Amino acid sequence: MAVISWVCSLPRTFDTLSKLATFSAFFTFISVLLAAIFAGIEAHPYGYNTGGKTGTLVGEPTVLAVPAKGTTFVSGMNAFLNISYTFIGQITIPSFIAEMKNPKDFPKALWAVTICEVIVFGLCGSVVYAYTGTQYNTAPAFGSLGNEVYKKVSFSFMIPTLIFLGVLYASVSARFVFFRIFEGTRHKGSHTVIGWASWAGILAVLWIVAFIVAEVIPFFSDLLSLMSSLFDSFFGFIFWGTAYIRMRQADYGPGWISRRGIRGLSGFLLNVIIILIGLYMLSAGTYATVQSIIDNYRDNQFGSAFTCLSNGL
Repeated sequence: MAVISWVCSLPRTFDTLSKLATFSAFFTFISVLLAAIFAGIEAHPYGYNTGGKTGTLVGEPTVLAVPAKGTTFVSGMNAFLNISYTFIGQITIPSFIAEMKNPKDFPKALWAVTICEVIVFGLCGSVVYAYTGTQYNTAPAFGSLGNEVYKKVSFSFMIPTLIFLGVLYASVSARFVFFRIFEGTRHKGSHTVIGWASWAGILAVLWIVAFIVAEVIPFFSDLLSLMSSLFDSFFGFIFWGTAYIRMRQADYGPGWISRRGIRGLSGFLLNVIIILIGLYMLSAGTYATVQSIIDNYRDNQFGSAFTCLSNGL
């Protein structure tokens, strides 16, 4: 998988990746649609009435509109961070805008993608939850399917997306390093041996690090929460709130809040709230994630690093 992803990451522009993204979006839609359908037609979710390691996998699926009584801050915060991770991809936005023929069209694309994303994942996630309940729902949700054939079929359509997402984030991360090293040189935008060799080497290092991380960390849900609290808090909230304030100050000068009237004040307050949400995710979210990891290790919910023991669905 790492070798395939490295090869797919080699193109230095998003022109080729944009074509892969189209197929990725299609396969993702099919995958989550199948998961929702299979969850509805199968008799019972995975682990039905088995008790499980914690003894909570009993009874019919329990569907709740509000957290159950006794839900801890740690579990509630981790659920929020998992959901946040799904919808926050703002770290890639500057790279996308930089390669658009008309960067001013980006807001239209962002609105279209976000609306489709909320509708598809919101509906499919709700359907799967309705049939698997609180006690049988897993992360990723494919693990909640009790029928092994249903599980494998629906998850197989997600494999191209998993590869593409890895390729996308590897490409964006490599750009940050590559542009920093070769800023102001001909290697940045020309086909040179040094440029291509450096690009391939940077990607190779990133994929090796990714492989090590994947093998060292034997859990999924808490890993998503950790990445969300450490990185999405900044790139999804703090960065953009700060950017808005700095951009308005640059456009309108000192005193821009009073000069723009109610628009200036409301925009300032809204973005201060966004920054505070990011800081809360960074502090309280990181604490909740670390505590969840400690609790799960204590309860023997995870395996060990570099183990041959399967931690698949």
